Amino acid sequence: MLITVTCASTDVVYSLEVSPEIELENFKVLVQVESGSIGMTDMVFFHNGKLLIEDKKSLAELGVQNNDVLLFGPLPHGSITNASSPPRTGRPVSSVHAGAGIDWGSVHVPSTSHTRTQQHSRQRIDSNNPEVIRTMFLSDPHQMSLLKERNPRLAEVINSPIDFEKVFEEQRVERLQIERERIQLLAADPFDPEAQAKIAEEIRMETVNQNMHTAMEHAPEVFAEVYMLYINVLINGHQVKAFVDSGAQMTIMSKSCAERCNFMRLVDHRWQGMAIGVGQQKIIGRIHMGQIQIEKDFLSTSFTILENQPMDVLLGLDMLKRHQCCIDLKKNALIIGTTNTETRFLNESELPDCARLNRKRVHQSTESFQEEEDRLLAEALIKSQSDAKS
Repeated sequence: MLITVTCASTDVVYSLEVSPEIELENFKVLVQVESGSIGMTDMVFFHNGKLLIEDKKSLAELGVQNNDVLLFGPLPHGSITNASSPPRTGRPVSSVHAGAGIDWGSVHVPSTSHTRTQQHSRQRIDSNNPEVIRTMFLSDPHQMSLLKERNPRLAEVINSPIDFEKVFEEQRVERLQIERERIQLLAADPFDPEAQAKIAEEIRMETVNQNMHTAMEHAPEVFAEVYMLYINVLINGHQVKAFVDSGAQMTIMSKSCAERCNFMRLVDHRWQGMAIGVGQQKIIGRIHMGQIQIEKDFLSTSFTILENQPMDVLLGLDMLKRHQCCIDLKKNALIIGTTNTETRFLNESELPDCARLNRKRVHQSTESFQEEEDRLLAEALIKSQSDAKS
């Protein structure tokens, strides 16, 4: 629920989204953090002119409802005794004047701020409606692109109202749980090393978010997806889209492409092994010399044949250095240094399907990737030992 909190001595108004089950003592800590008054031990709250003194009760149990306004300030000296024990005078707690020591006439909440608070409340209420959020994203392509970048899990179910509501609610509950744990940690002891580490991490994330917003404003192109460099080539009369990769040590061809280009008859299987880099691939063998046509040039190169390579052909550093190739990003072309032939890099619409990398594969967990790599390496070692014995 949304609670509006205002200070008894200033015009500052805070709008906080909290759970109705949050206890008063934890709510005090949250207000202290938001208002910058951490360490205030004599803070009290007033709700509809009534002093809230039972720290262990939740806001719902104290009668606070959605869109209510709470007044807070320091406890006036001598106005009330310890809330956890009866007053020494013997009077009941209810007989203590709720506004003792506070000049209610000096409390000023500007009408414009109140109007903004009401408008903000309506916006926050609408933001809790999954269907309203889903419709907003679908109607704004820019916001949709940001959602795919920042929350891919929610973006995947944007076209299903039921699934979207389910994921939206799960993430909302998760955020509330994190906030609840944060408040409890700060309420226990704000100077505890763990609490201090939590505060430091929040400060760091605030700096990171500011840096991201600055980048979005001044350099939005850094958030665009960059596609790799491909060119059109002819191999044995077959049209192939080749990936230009100056970071690869050798030129690679997939088994399916070798079969399609009728090159399997030239494969030397004595060059079998494992290619290890970003992941692992089984090497079937090697074609020691093959011909590749780029524009009107016929160039010779060797091909290492991989079994499950998604790209048809990858032009590695061995071929690029042999023919003194230059990657000219200003001209958006590959220049063959030995013949001065230029061939343009393909546009996004001309790229093969394997060039559009799945984000799940790019952002897969490091642990699962390492486990798969270790398993493949162990299998390769066992096979190598078996071949050596035979």
